[in-house]
Amino acid sequence: MVTSQRVVGAISVVLALTMVTGGCTKKDSAAPASSGDSSAAQDSGGAVKVAFVPKLQGSPYFEAMDTGAKQAATELGDVEWLYQGPTSADAAAQAQVVRSFIQQKVDVLVVAPNDPDSMAPLMKQAQDAGIKVMTADTDAPNSVREAFINQATAEGIGNTTAETLMKAMGGKGKWAIVSCGETAENLNSWIAAEKAYVSAKYPEAELVDVVYSGEDQAKGTQMATDLMSAHPDLTGLLGQCTTSAVGVAQAVKDAGKIGQVFSVGIGTPKSMKPYLEDGSSSGSILWNVQNLGYLTAWAGQQIAQGKPFEATNEVSDAMPDVKWDEASKTLVLGDPLLITTENVDQFDY
Repeated sequence: MVTSQRVVGAISVVLALTMVTGGCTKKDSAAPASSGDSSAAQDSGGAVKVAFVPKLQGSPYFEAMDTGAKQAATELGDVEWLYQGPTSADAAAQAQVVRSFIQQKVDVLVVAPNDPDSMAPLMKQAQDAGIKVMTADTDAPNSVREAFINQATAEGIGNTTAETLMKAMGGKGKWAIVSCGETAENLNSWIAAEKAYVSAKYPEAELVDVVYSGEDQAKGTQMATDLMSAHPDLTGLLGQCTTSAVGVAQAVKDAGKIGQVFSVGIGTPKSMKPYLEDGSSSGSILWNVQNLGYLTAWAGQQIAQGKPFEATNEVSDAMPDVKWDEASKTLVLGDPLLITTENVDQFDY
């Protein structure tokens, strides 16, 4: 396995394990409805059915999670991985997929909720049906979920994105954020961390606006363009998710403002590569997405079989020390990764 730069905290970069990739765009078919309660598979010696409902199906990010989870299912041997999400980042459409899995009586339901508050009652419905409930990638903290599979801490991600942008901007000037889902818990927690970090460490930097483009890349580009028009002296743009990361970089490129307006985003390596190379993006922050999928499938197996998480868990050779926080019921994959021109070619998605 190759190495890449790992961002530790906000500033220092160390070598970290990278992703074994191979994004999959095939939509898994839902399993047929089963009879009996959700523990039937384990009791009969069959495979544990772990169903994952992403924010959006078809995005390179969630397809990479699917790839990692399928690898885990193969290696673990007694996990049946089911993957289905809405075709747009819509809470109502996502709820329909969740209801389908509840009706199928899967053993474990994992959701990356577009709207955590509206998803919480459905998660309670799943629990009442005897289904174990988890969240992954983004949380529903006020729900009945038994575990949250988190890519990195909010402070780790927020501080890293903010520091990378501030460094590119020279630590001062006006900046703006183009986020995606307005109700996405993970994105909002990163924004809160970014605001606090910049306010404390860079008093000469001014956040002028936070806008939301959904999961629409073209809309993210347009919003970033509008921000540059509304604030001619804007010098920084932060794309808060994998679509807006590309969107803000494209806007800088289209405006001919490379070297004048600096952008940083939470983006997948392949999508960000051309922008890193031409300078319209100063850095992309992510994590090992395939490992996040692997961890999700592993955690589903553990929770279905009634096995408690340890303070430190050896999940695989690539994940020998995944931490469990009992207070927040969170498994944390690790530290965020900084992707630059120096290591972008090490990733396959």
